[in-house]
Amino acid sequence: MISDIQTKSGWIIVYGSNGKEIKRMGDSGKQVVGIANDFFVVLSSGWIITYDENCKEIKRMGDSGKEVRGAAGNTFTVKSSGWIITYDKNCKEQNRRGA
Repeated sequence: MISDIQTKSGWIIVYGSNGKEIKRMGDSGKQVVGIANDFFVVLSSGWIITYDENCKEIKRMGDSGKEVRGAAGNTFTVKSSGWIITYDKNCKEQNRRGA
């Protein structure tokens, strides 16, 4: 389970619930935009990408017209064309509502 993610000295560092580092990856061109229980969301070069706690890519989708609002539990939310859309870590739409 992810408890925190920090970006420092060129690295994205993932910490577990025990406060110890689980894994790290280079942060070049990447921006962490959401942290959920067992994955995190990154914007990178036109993509919204989900990663697991070991910094392994889960799934990606294009970011055109999308604004990541945050992540919580097992989902993340995106604002797109007047909608708030909820996705799971596999970038599969769960539901949507009007913004």
